[in-house]
Amino acid sequence: MNSVNTPSSIRVLEERSGQVWTKGSGKEFSCDKKSAAGSVTQRACAFCGSRVVLYPIADALHIVHGPIGCAVYNWDIRGSLSSGPQLNRNSFSTDLAEKEVIFGGEKKLKASLIELIHYYRPKATFVYSTCIVGLIGDDVEAVCKQVTKETGIDCIQVDSPGFKGTKKSGYQAACEAAYKLVGTGDTSGISPYSINLLGEFNIAGEAWMIRGYFEKIGIQVVSTITGDGRVDDLRRCHGAKLNLVQCSGSMTHLSKLLKDNYGIPMERVSFFGFEDTARAIYTAAEHFGDPELLRRAEELVREEISLYAPKLKQYKKRLKGKKAALYVGGAFKAFSLVLALRALGMKTVLAGTQTGSAEDYEQLKEICDQGTVIVDDSNPLELAKFVLEKDVDLFIGGVKERPIAFKLGVAFCDHNHERKIPLAGFEGMLHFAEEVANSACSPVWKFAPRRQVKALRLPGSDESANQDPGTLASKGGAA
Repeated sequence: MNSVNTPSSIRVLEERSGQVWTKGSGKEFSCDKKSAAGSVTQRACAFCGSRVVLYPIADALHIVHGPIGCAVYNWDIRGSLSSGPQLNRNSFSTDLAEKEVIFGGEKKLKASLIELIHYYRPKATFVYSTCIVGLIGDDVEAVCKQVTKETGIDCIQVDSPGFKGTKKSGYQAACEAAYKLVGTGDTSGISPYSINLLGEFNIAGEAWMIRGYFEKIGIQVVSTITGDGRVDDLRRCHGAKLNLVQCSGSMTHLSKLLKDNYGIPMERVSFFGFEDTARAIYTAAEHFGDPELLRRAEELVREEISLYAPKLKQYKKRLKGKKAALYVGGAFKAFSLVLALRALGMKTVLAGTQTGSAEDYEQLKEICDQGTVIVDDSNPLELAKFVLEKDVDLFIGGVKERPIAFKLGVAFCDHNHERKIPLAGFEGMLHFAEEVANSACSPVWKFAPRRQVKALRLPGSDESANQDPGTLASKGGAA
């Protein structure tokens, strides 16, 4: 596998050279590409993406048609909470073994579905097709139709076998599966001032906080897709008058389907940080054109900020001048993090995403500081090298980025689905500041030898393994 020297000291795989960019370098940036072979991408498989999106629908039955390892892979790693049913917390699987791989697993799938549906009586059932199912050719859709007819419960295939060679992402497969329920419910009683929250997964109860904001100013939340989700809410979500899309990577496809078929307009928003949360509330209020609605929105924002803003000052004093790196799934989360860190006096020196589009990265370039390294679909070795070269004080990411940070002696903040602390909304910004300050300013880091850690080497590098990361950082230049 060939590697190339970028103008800075970082060496990356030749196939990825266009996906690593430094603001001010003048070079072109590329994205929307399949992961380079040998790069050990931080991305997850299509099945994982689909289950992440649909999993918080709490009164549905979720069954993985595949080997038991697939069901274990992302079972219950989310902090998504339910205010009622907990059926989604069960990790059901058909546990395909050698016999089913050879002779097919359709009979086992049907028998499993019949048994589970009769026992749990779910509102609907999602059947996730994994890689092995795509390879052996089980007709999952046909089985779902048979079970739906026999039980009267909607049984929906989630077509997410990664090895099948389809261009469909796990997010897209999940959106198409969810959309099969849309339009089958009664829309009576829905207010002319009504919204759907798309891409909000109720991590640590965040959807409840956000729903409260809108209800307080007089806007009805018809459905939260999919945080604390309910099948019946999904069935009637086509009656809402506006879609607010938070996680654009996972839910843009569903919002486009709702716009094309039901004429529901879409606005991309974020509820992370004071600035973005206020903007999201104003966006919804302004859409309906009611002066009283806008007045109540302004009053709410003023009250919330006056309550929490003074408490942030103590954290800003501790964090001023510290440097952060972030690597997240969707680009919209990255935008909000850069702004929130800036509000705390910190500088983002590395920003990356797994699934950003060209439009997303253009926006990210605009809000980042000069010299910030921007990466698309990175890998552990690249991330580790950049963290060392930029002398980072805090790394923000998910479960796969945590080991990188801790091995390098860098503070880490979990901003993914595994966390148990709400970081969205006005109150969430205070939680975020507290966690960042306690992590980055902890006295434990004075015992970590990371500032003397020798620079890591990528395969094919001709640099000395003993070169100090401080020397690397001083070289500067474009990545």
